[in-house]
Amino acid sequence: MIGIIFDMDGVMYRGKKPIDGAREVINFLKENGIPFAFLTNNSTKNARMYREKLLEMEIDVEKERIITSGYATARYLETHFEEGPIFVIGGKGLQEEIKKIGWPMISLEEAREGWREIKYVVVGLDPALTYEKLKYGTLAIRNGAHFIGTNPDTTYPTEEGLYPGAGSVIAALKASTEREPLIIGKPNEPAYNVVMEKLGDVDEVWMAGDRLDTDIAFAKRFGMKAVMVLTGVSTLKDVEKSEVKPDLIIPSVEELLEYLKVKVEASK
Repeated sequence: MIGIIFDMDGVMYRGKKPIDGAREVINFLKENGIPFAFLTNNSTKNARMYREKLLEMEIDVEKERIITSGYATARYLETHFEEGPIFVIGGKGLQEEIKKIGWPMISLEEAREGWREIKYVVVGLDPALTYEKLKYGTLAIRNGAHFIGTNPDTTYPTEEGLYPGAGSVIAALKASTEREPLIIGKPNEPAYNVVMEKLGDVDEVWMAGDRLDTDIAFAKRFGMKAVMVLTGVSTLKDVEKSEVKPDLIIPSVEELLEYLKVKVEASK
């Protein structure tokens, strides 16, 4: 059986505007019993928040099918590290995922006096980023705290164009600490392990994404069919210059529907 993994920003929507055909593709998968999951490197929202956003676009997806890099990061911390105080530089979604594991979280106010107690600095896209957050993150990492990034995306697509992503925040801390972070999200293994738990037992996996450096690299690394859409970050010119090549390039997720119909017919 085939299973499909979708990126979200730039694939299913840009900002608050759905991509043409996104709803129809999801409805087709549900009607035909094809396993699918959403895997986003954006950690500013959690699964519940993303479900609400999708419902506003009339795309009905259970929150259990939605995996964020924030969720994957919290899972990784819980299973690979010992409990300790965490300083989060990131949005509400990441903060809520970290809270769920029950480890002590150090607020910015507490970090002003207690940054030496921080054992983990977890960094994602932070719409409320300040110099002060970077300052205490830098001090903690230089003091020996683990440096963990949710994802490497330097940008993310919106209706206006590309905004700075988590990778841009991480880059600032890399420069100020001279330390390399552990990155959890695509194209890395922790994200793969989590999403495959959701997909279950499938024979073939397709990854539909808009970024060569994360989505397509992720697909290639783990033996998936790499489907690139042109509604997000990477362009055809980027493909020409890249060593990472998609298996299929389509204008948008809308065109994926025809390929899925052929796949379903062939399996009958």
